[in-house]
Amino acid sequence: MSIQRPSRRRVLRGAAALSASIAAAPFVRARPLRDKLKLAAIGAANRGASNIAGVLSQDVAVMCDVDANHLARGVAQVEKAGQKKPTTYADWRELLDKERDLAGVVISTPDHLHAPIARAALRRGLAVYCEKPLTRTVAEARQLQALAKDAGVATQMGTQIHATDNYRRVVEAIQAGDIGEVHTVHVICSKSWSKGRFGESKPVPDTLDWDLWLGPTPQRDYCDGIHPANWRRFWSYGTGTVGDMACHWVDLVHWALELKTPKTIEVEGPPEVHPDGTPEWLHVRWGH
Repeated sequence: MSIQRPSRRRVLRGAAALSASIAAAPFVRARPLRDKLKLAAIGAANRGASNIAGVLSQDVAVMCDVDANHLARGVAQVEKAGQKKPTTYADWRELLDKERDLAGVVISTPDHLHAPIARAALRRGLAVYCEKPLTRTVAEARQLQALAKDAGVATQMGTQIHATDNYRRVVEAIQAGDIGEVHTVHVICSKSWSKGRFGESKPVPDTLDWDLWLGPTPQRDYCDGIHPANWRRFWSYGTGTVGDMACHWVDLVHWALELKTPKTIEVEGPPEVHPDGTPEWLHVRWGH
């Protein structure tokens, strides 16, 4: 058997085609493949710290947080990883206006700021990693979906458990028919992000920009029991237990059964809905 060597012209033509395909790939147009992506982390503590840890292989060059203490911890985390000190901001809008050479943003703020920040980043053509839940309303989610499609950039919602081996094995078993045909699924969650109640007005801590924390929500005096974690219990800032935990537990069902948008949704809960905080319990039925 004879081996035919490719001509020099064919080799050069193939190399040119490969170069053209690389040039068309996201994030590669303006930088060589060997360079790290320049990222901004918006939200530096709690879930933010975990998400920053997940991208320290890249250049976390910019960081934003409305809480100076959180911002300092985030900066220390990046420097401890051997990177140079990030440029810092308190206002994410200023960050996006000034930092024009970013490849993407990692959003780890309270829920009420997910959609505004992701929307602004996508309109600037930036890749977006956003902590779950992606938005607080269906309309916001649909808007971000359309913006991401138009921007043509990489996006991901931070439902971390979705990437674990346990979830993947369950999906494989269900889709292989190991337990037969599935017609009904019960998901139970004992955790409760609920009963948020606004307390008496208190002085704003010196390290916190409360106006920036409120963002697009109605102006309200600072009080105990909201920042840094219990905001999930409030309608204005969080999404309660369903928004926080169903993103995890119902995700597995949705993925394994390859479900789409539900045809019906029925909700049963406490007889009265409090204007401040989310309910202590809910029974939700999604019909497909």
